[in-house]
Amino acid sequence: MNSFRVPKGTQDILPGEVERWQYLEEKARDLCRRFGYQEIRTPIFEQTELFARGVGETTDIVTKEMYTFEDKGGRSMTLRPEGTAGVARSFVQHKMHGYADQPQKLFYIGPMFRYEQPQAGRWRQLHQFGVEAIGSDDPAIDAEVISIAYHFYREIGLDGLSVDLNSIGCPVCRPQFRQQLIEHFRPVIGEFCKDCQERLERNPLRIMDCKVDAGHPAMATAPSILDHLCEECDEHFSKVQQYLKELGIPFTLNPRLVRGLDYYTRTAFEIIESRIGAVSTLCGGGRYNGLIEQLGGPAEAPGIGFAVGLERAILALDVQKVQLPMTPRFDLYVVTLDDASHVEGARLLQQLRMAGYAADMDYMGRKMKGQIKAADRLEIPFVLLLGEDELAKNVVVFKEMATGEQQEVALSQLETVLAEKLKKNREDE
Repeated sequence: MNSFRVPKGTQDILPGEVERWQYLEEKARDLCRRFGYQEIRTPIFEQTELFARGVGETTDIVTKEMYTFEDKGGRSMTLRPEGTAGVARSFVQHKMHGYADQPQKLFYIGPMFRYEQPQAGRWRQLHQFGVEAIGSDDPAIDAEVISIAYHFYREIGLDGLSVDLNSIGCPVCRPQFRQQLIEHFRPVIGEFCKDCQERLERNPLRIMDCKVDAGHPAMATAPSILDHLCEECDEHFSKVQQYLKELGIPFTLNPRLVRGLDYYTRTAFEIIESRIGAVSTLCGGGRYNGLIEQLGGPAEAPGIGFAVGLERAILALDVQKVQLPMTPRFDLYVVTLDDASHVEGARLLQQLRMAGYAADMDYMGRKMKGQIKAADRLEIPFVLLLGEDELAKNVVVFKEMATGEQQEVALSQLETVLAEKLKKNREDE
């Protein structure tokens, strides 16, 4: 008999654990609502060329990590490895630059797929919450986007975070810096990994992103992009820092930060939690002023965004031992003592559910004691006891599990009493 198991690099998120994920997703949605960002949902797979062109043909994602397949029409398709390219494609296809509401402030939550070597916080099916603001080059929107990412982590209870910030310039100032990097690394490139050797001429900035050779002496003495910014990029970066200070977002300048995707220009940032292990980056993002035009859209649609890895957020919560405020699964439990009351209990249960209460009852034929134990195991605050005597009097016995106190409540008054008890119970928590 075959024993099927979850594919390598993926995971089942089971009841009891999935509630934490739902909490993070709800927090992300609430935060975006407050900042004026609307949800967008794009396909899980797109044309392969979209990622090759949008993410960059020299990136690790495109060259090593994509799940690519040929569909029945002979077209090359790829499971999305990241979210920005799909959002940018949608922006162009639906001519969102013509919408009255500008910039377009969007967010997404969903799975991404990368063929990576699995380790703590790194999966082949990963989940991201991402934000994209498209249509404005205002440094204030850079600061706003960084603020959303930072406050997402703060509001789920994480501390000890650092925001690394850099500018990687633009097509005006980056070519000169690129040439200086080539000249700097060329004499010692033979000491670097194979990937860096291939990047030297094609995309030398990516050498700065290498984890294998991060400790090489040439890394520490490499020229800094911040010394080579053109006047416009330098002014933009100065204003981003000014806005971040005004918003109370702590940051550290990191001239080695380049990010791993080719579409970035100007602002780049990461949020770091150094205690979670080798993969310490919780979130990364930056500005991509040329991406929309590259995908066939207008040149005047600059953008900035980030992606939060939810698996790494969960890992950081575990490392910092943060207990999320989980909402109880049920408000009450109906305990029935015989066949007749079981039928009435099912009717009462339906009534309460339709009134908005989370409620359950026994379906395993347990005796009264076993039903009450089941309610206690589920940490349900209130139990309704229903038997032959209660049916005759049109009442239930209302039991508070925390105190053991019981009282008879007329069925006609049950919802009123229940609402009062739940309100008091939540106020006391």
